[in-house]
Amino acid sequence: MKPVVKYQAACAGMLLLAACGHQPPAAVPAPAPAVAEAPHAAVEAPVSAPAPLPGQRTSFDSVDAYKADVAEQIMRLNAAHTFSGKLPPMLPAVVVLSITVDHTGTPTKVSVQRSRDDDASKVALASVQRSGPLPKPFNLASGPGQSLTFSETFLFNADYRFQLRTLAPVQ
Repeated sequence: MKPVVKYQAACAGMLLLAACGHQPPAAVPAPAPAVAEAPHAAVEAPVSAPAPLPGQRTSFDSVDAYKADVAEQIMRLNAAHTFSGKLPPMLPAVVVLSITVDHTGTPTKVSVQRSRDDDASKVALASVQRSGPLPKPFNLASGPGQSLTFSETFLFNADYRFQLRTLAPVQ
């Protein structure tokens, strides 16, 4: 085979391959005819993730920023077990919890890291449990199998009501 013929054959082959890679735009299918359904059948629309509300976080600058959101939620959902204002000079109980959340904000492990009061420990553990799913940690633990572990300190008064150290006023 002559070199010119080889070149022409190679070009023709490349053009053929290039043409195979291009697909014409797909035709839009005609809408399906309406079908009468039985009155008991329910059709559900696909559910998509809601868009973040204005001012709602989609990422965190630090673990401390995440802890502040978690602390606010725990305090809000456990108002009957909390107190506000100045801390007493002597705290009758201090409980430190280790909290691990998955990428969805679901607590996967909550344990007492430090405590000398079993009753206060039970109040702290129950408060986290009552708080339901915590805020999503977004960029701090993104994707399935990812988690975030942090500590939170519960500061108790004599009535076994608490404040969280993350939100407690500076004394």
